Amino acid sequence: MNFLIAAAATFFGLLILGPVCSGLARMVGLYTIVQERQCKVYMLFGKVVLILKEPGLHLLWFKLGWRAPLINWLGRCHVLDLRLDQEYLRSQPVNSEEGAPMGLGIWYEMYLSDPVCYLFRNADPRGSLAANVSNSTVRCLSNQKLSEMLENRHAMSQTVRAEVSPKSHEWGYQLGSVYIRKVHFRDAAMIKQIEEKVVNRLRQVTSAIKQDGANQVSIITSTAEKQAAIEFAKAAAMRPRIVGAGLQQISSDPEIARAMFDILEAQKLVEGEAEIVLMPKGNELLRQFTVA
Repeated sequence: MNFLIAAAATFFGLLILGPVCSGLARMVGLYTIVQERQCKVYMLFGKVVLILKEPGLHLLWFKLGWRAPLINWLGRCHVLDLRLDQEYLRSQPVNSEEGAPMGLGIWYEMYLSDPVCYLFRNADPRGSLAANVSNSTVRCLSNQKLSEMLENRHAMSQTVRAEVSPKSHEWGYQLGSVYIRKVHFRDAAMIKQIEEKVVNRLRQVTSAIKQDGANQVSIITSTAEKQAAIEFAKAAAMRPRIVGAGLQQISSDPEIARAMFDILEAQKLVEGEAEIVLMPKGNELLRQFTVA
């Protein structure tokens, strides 16, 4: 029981005393913790006395000496984020060489490279960087040919990056990747005219394709009809010769010819619509009554 009480007292004592002692140690400047991709800039009496970029635990008394207890009371600590950031500027107005009003959407990455320049060289370094990218885009990419503006995005991106990088480094930012993501027309009337031209061109192409298909079908149909007519004509020319040869061979035997003509006559009678009345021989009176 005494062991359980001692363990519980130790646990709750550490649970409460641990954060309190850590907070007091940080207040007197004993140590500080720097997170990943984080920077701490310590200032005392208007001067930068320490810059910490490496993540981990740092003992301020070994780095600042007698100034460590005063840094949290009389000085100031700036916590800066060193992570990679990105920005997208929409529809930057430029004009092509032909005078077409175009809009460029530019995406770029940046990260904090110099904490001191970031804090003291410019009051709004992020806004200044965006303005610099926008101005460089308009200045460097205007008066280009429309075809190059629509096709060579990589070259335009490299041009903007080379123009902006030196100035951005002076403000504590390092410019990363720059990419022209979108090139579009800004004039609504021009967009409508282009759409109408495209639609008309598509209609012309569709009509030409349909007409060409109809012509090909007509050629194929006429060729097939011509070949069929030739073959039918050949068949019609060969039929009398075949029938005449067969009749000549049949006529060589009179009995076969007589039997064939009887069969043909009977067949015609059967196929006809006339009524046939069969009467036995010797009934002349019945034949007269039937005729009457």
